[in-house]
Amino acid sequence: MKKINLILVALALTLMACHTEKTPTYDLQGIESPAKIGSEEPNLFTDSNGDVYLSWIEKQGKMAKLNYSKLEGTAWSSSNQISEGDNWFVNWADFPSLIVNNEIMAAHWLQKRNEGSYDYDVRMVMSSNSGKDWNESFVPHTDGVSAEHGFVSMLPMKNNQVFATWLDGRNTKGESHTEGEHGGGAMTLRAAIFDKDGNIVNEWELDDRVCDCCQTSAAMTVNGPVVVYRNRTEAEIRDMAIVRLVDGEWTKPEVIHADDWNIAGCPVNGPSIVADNKSAAVAWFTASGGNPMVKLAFSTDAGKSFSTPTTVSEGTTNGRVGTAMLPDGSIAISWMETDDKNATIMLAHYDLNGALLKKMEVAKSTSSRGSGFPVITSSSNTIYLAWTQLESSKLVQTAKIDF
Repeated sequence: MKKINLILVALALTLMACHTEKTPTYDLQGIESPAKIGSEEPNLFTDSNGDVYLSWIEKQGKMAKLNYSKLEGTAWSSSNQISEGDNWFVNWADFPSLIVNNEIMAAHWLQKRNEGSYDYDVRMVMSSNSGKDWNESFVPHTDGVSAEHGFVSMLPMKNNQVFATWLDGRNTKGESHTEGEHGGGAMTLRAAIFDKDGNIVNEWELDDRVCDCCQTSAAMTVNGPVVVYRNRTEAEIRDMAIVRLVDGEWTKPEVIHADDWNIAGCPVNGPSIVADNKSAAVAWFTASGGNPMVKLAFSTDAGKSFSTPTTVSEGTTNGRVGTAMLPDGSIAISWMETDDKNATIMLAHYDLNGALLKKMEVAKSTSSRGSGFPVITSSSNTIYLAWTQLESSKLVQTAKIDF
């Protein structure tokens, strides 16, 4: 079995806050990863049946491959290849994704343009037979501009459709644009819905000025999709914002909480949202006032409003958050704590009222960019975690926590 660098590993190790019937218990176990040496950028997805999927990139020289695996019982299936290429843009913070909508599957990655070192397109690909065959990949943004496009979030929709949102740099090109800088205009947030063949059903610009390279996150509420992201004002305030699709129309961007973080450059640290029916929770990183913090806020009206945020961690965190929801409406949140070059992947459990139930260390990592972003998902009363272990080489690792 491949080495799993867990802090808490045992055949039946149970973490208990106290011995009462009402206190949740937590059982952390490693799962042997299906990924090979040289793997990175993991992502997780749980479909409507509760099946869990892991996707990741494997690199051999210039060639990059996007693979996936399905959890079958307590083990991952053998890896399946979605696509490969020698001109991909493989970035520690902007990782591919895979979603499953019954038999329809959709995946995305980033592909370089020839025109500029930092110009790349989103490529999407669909399968209509549960991953046995994949259609020819396509570009979801229709601008045709050689610019930065990425940080994609996707959701399954009714009628075999797929929702996708991304950061779109079509307006950043201009006379003052130089390599690595944005001179022509602001980064925008865009979205579209695609049918099973990749045809656009509808598309929108959701926000005309957003932070350049922070992850987006999307979730489905009773009203429809919601998207959270890092906004950007003319005064360089970069706080979390949300847009919601309600009755076929997108709401105007609204700040979730005014941290008033004034920062001249992008912190490369986006939010994470999870939702079910009218309940939602969003986590994010901020360093407003020079104090690094991870925050968590709750909504009971499908993202229309949020509670005063809870501070999950402060002072020794570099963020990189993830969220998942359990059947009782409680929330799991993951993030990274840092100590110089060292880092620890953390997980906390909050009830639906925002009260902390448990905080635990999950795995050792590093604070370098190469360690990427830990990701989590849930199925029934189990949280699944994936991360990039960075030692002599990169290797995607996975674990689960039974609640």
